[in-house]
Amino acid sequence: MTALTSPLHERHLALGAKLADFGGWSMPLEYAGGGVIAEHTAVREGVGLFDVSHLGTGTVRGPGAAAYVDRCLTNDLGRIGPGQAQYTLCCLPDGEDRAGGVVDDLIVYLHADDDVLLVPNAANAAEVLRRLADGAPEGVVVADRHTEVAVLALQGPRSAEVLAAVGLPGALDYMGFARTPGTGDVTVCRTGYTGEHGYELLVEADRAGELWDALLAAGQTEQIRPCGLGARDTLRTEMGYPLHGHELSLDISPVQARAGWAVGWRKPAFWGRDALLAEREAGPARQLWGLRAPGRGIPRPGMQVLDDAGARVGEVTSGTFSPTLRAGIALALLDTAAQPAPGLGLAVDVRGRTSPVEVVKPPFVDSHVR
Repeated sequence: MTALTSPLHERHLALGAKLADFGGWSMPLEYAGGGVIAEHTAVREGVGLFDVSHLGTGTVRGPGAAAYVDRCLTNDLGRIGPGQAQYTLCCLPDGEDRAGGVVDDLIVYLHADDDVLLVPNAANAAEVLRRLADGAPEGVVVADRHTEVAVLALQGPRSAEVLAAVGLPGALDYMGFARTPGTGDVTVCRTGYTGEHGYELLVEADRAGELWDALLAAGQTEQIRPCGLGARDTLRTEMGYPLHGHELSLDISPVQARAGWAVGWRKPAFWGRDALLAEREAGPARQLWGLRAPGRGIPRPGMQVLDDAGARVGEVTSGTFSPTLRAGIALALLDTAAQPAPGLGLAVDVRGRTSPVEVVKPPFVDSHVR
């Protein structure tokens, strides 16, 4: 099957992007003249611009739309008001096999009680929207806008200056958003996936190129870099942010992934509520921790985690070289029976050879998002 491409695809090619498949979309992994480490550093120290248009977009509209979404997804929409966004999870409902497993994690934009925008991950967008459409009450319409809306991420300590230079609002509370008719009716949200001060911008696909060009031009004085999804992955791993398919999945619940903060435990209803309450009460058999390699080793996904006797006590879910720490870091699901705690020495199995690691509690570096 032919991969989908972003509205900015030709611009990426012109910038010498190395492309890779992300959820069925051909997207930039890194750009010529820099690479992952340079792009990562630009976001930590200055500003970087990402195309994340592979992320899904969908709307839920009609009388009671927000209340309906609240009955389905885990987080409590009652905690926010119009003009605010919220991280949440779509879980398998009680009664289904693997109830409480995560179909996807996503951002909900609350425009009004009858108007909700969803931004799920590329590979799972259709399934999230299908599930919502199948159970929608009369008058509530769920629409897939995946190819109609582009998503850009402007991230880093100099991002507000770049945004101001193109006339877009940056003085927003964390997870607050504003819709402006500035450069082509843009929705600006104070959020991101890097741990730095930043913004995600939603724009109609046919205006995305204009916005991309304007941001890159305005950011020249701030030494802006276009950044690929390779740097996005190293940045999010340093923060301990989960990636669906790695730290969250149909087999990895929010309780195991330490994402219980995104669950409205007191809500009377959401998909998977009974299963998740039972797991929280009993305590999970495994839980997400960070690992840091003191030497040159770099843990990689799928590697087995071993105790000092050589017994398996977990598995690496994400692992990479941290450009900020200049060390190998990882996220791993560790058996609670092994009593993991910060400072505990373990090892990872690297093709039959053990490489030492130390348990840490993420984030690995300080966050500047708030």
